[in-house]
Amino acid sequence: MNIPFSPPDITQAEIDQVVEVLKTGWITTGPKTKLFEQKIAKMCNTQKAVCLSSQTACAEMTLRILGIGPGDEVIVPAYTYTASASIIYHVGATPVLVDCAKNSYEMDYDKMEEAINEKTKAIIAVDLAGIVCDYDRIYEAVERKRSIFKPSDNPIQLALGRVIVMSDAAHAFGAKWHGKNCGEIADFTNFSFHAVKNMTTAEGGAATWREIKGIDSNEIYKKFMLMTLHGQTKDAFAKNKGSSWEYDVVDTQYKCNMPDILSALGLAQLDRYDDMLKRRHELIKRYNEALKDLPIEVLNHEDHTHRSSGHLYFVRFTGKDCDYRNAFYDKMKEKGVACNVHFKPLPMFTAYKAKGFDIKNYPNAYAQHKNQLTLPMNTVITDEQAQYVLDCFIETFKELE
Repeated sequence: MNIPFSPPDITQAEIDQVVEVLKTGWITTGPKTKLFEQKIAKMCNTQKAVCLSSQTACAEMTLRILGIGPGDEVIVPAYTYTASASIIYHVGATPVLVDCAKNSYEMDYDKMEEAINEKTKAIIAVDLAGIVCDYDRIYEAVERKRSIFKPSDNPIQLALGRVIVMSDAAHAFGAKWHGKNCGEIADFTNFSFHAVKNMTTAEGGAATWREIKGIDSNEIYKKFMLMTLHGQTKDAFAKNKGSSWEYDVVDTQYKCNMPDILSALGLAQLDRYDDMLKRRHELIKRYNEALKDLPIEVLNHEDHTHRSSGHLYFVRFTGKDCDYRNAFYDKMKEKGVACNVHFKPLPMFTAYKAKGFDIKNYPNAYAQHKNQLTLPMNTVITDEQAQYVLDCFIETFKELE
């Protein structure tokens, strides 16, 4: 068998939605995107949602709307994908990388709290593998440091009066935590709908935010719209449907809107999402049961406190190193099973080394990375294929003993 790592789950429902949009003659941003935004907001229990071209675009636009820029610092985990931190450079601010807690993929929240100073404007937490972070601990930290927060002349910073909590929820659409849905937990949440995610629009993402006292969510939405369509006061659909072509450009801004043809994919995926999530958790239980007697560590995807989006199935080889993990990866590939590694900590990359980061200062992140492997687990995989993955895993484990 050949088992791909994460193929998109596309059915006739998605095809029909896309064909419907193609037949209308309106394929860029329009009614489908607005409907998609409304449905995401409803699912996340938020008043508004914005759909853009990627999670990265959503997160960068969020930083810009928050007025974060040169002279500011943003705290972010060292154990994440580059998109979590590169956006901080894009707006001219400085990322402050925080190591993992020991034997955890999450930030060391004590070190995170220590890193908060007068320059800190936001913390970007990463809901890795679709498991929501400990936002209680993060909010406790920013509240304790409220007295040192120095807001810039930005209405949201002034209204919150503390460090802003952002969520890189690229993996976590549909996850739950302490009875809340991902999207309503952090002050601002950014999702990815990339092709390999648990819900896809091929490329795309969404931003949501909690209600902020003294701030009109409709005004935040309008700012997102202006910022992501060149600062133009009317999009093409509004001009086409309105009585006048006239519009204004109120600022020189960006172009990262989501077109209807991609939103059509998302609408069909949303309709199927509960079943897809159920399937992911069925596979997680199957994997857990089959591998329970091996000397490995796996993530807790569900208990009375939370339920993940089931996005990724992580394995850590107890007491092993990179050489062992890489040999395991190669043998699985020889058997036709495509695995992955999530992630190389940022200080291991050339770009971040050049900016002065050294992996030696992030020993816990390196320890998590060096023996981590991600197994293929998705809603396209059949029971027979899942069993093949597990059989190959157990066989490879014996071969490398």
